[in-house]
Amino acid sequence: MFNKILGNASQVSSEQLSEKYGRLLTDNEQIELGFKLFRDVFMFTNKRLVLIDVQGLTGSKVEYKSLPYKSISRFSLETAGTFDLDAELKIWISSENIPSVSKKFNKSINVYEVQKFLASKVM
Repeated sequence: MFNKILGNASQVSSEQLSEKYGRLLTDNEQIELGFKLFRDVFMFTNKRLVLIDVQGLTGSKVEYKSLPYKSISRFSLETAGTFDLDAELKIWISSENIPSVSKKFNKSINVYEVQKFLASKVM
């Protein structure tokens, strides 16, 4: 619970995400990796990165952002240190000067695997 309050992502199974968000996927698109941050979700499919931003007190308003891997120009990973509680992934879109996406992961997530996955899609 402490990690959720701080906004740190925890991993969610592809099956759970497909059940809940399958209607967002195109033909032949599968969720390969997914994470939940309190109410928000972000998931990597075989075609794109999908960000799900639950808004408002009731959570009835939801914004879905779709970022094709080809639009990601660069990304960075800052690992958790000895006294840090989290690692952070930042993603830049096209030629923007500031990151378009910034997500924090708790120590239970292997951020090197997340980085490896993203690198395989972007490069």
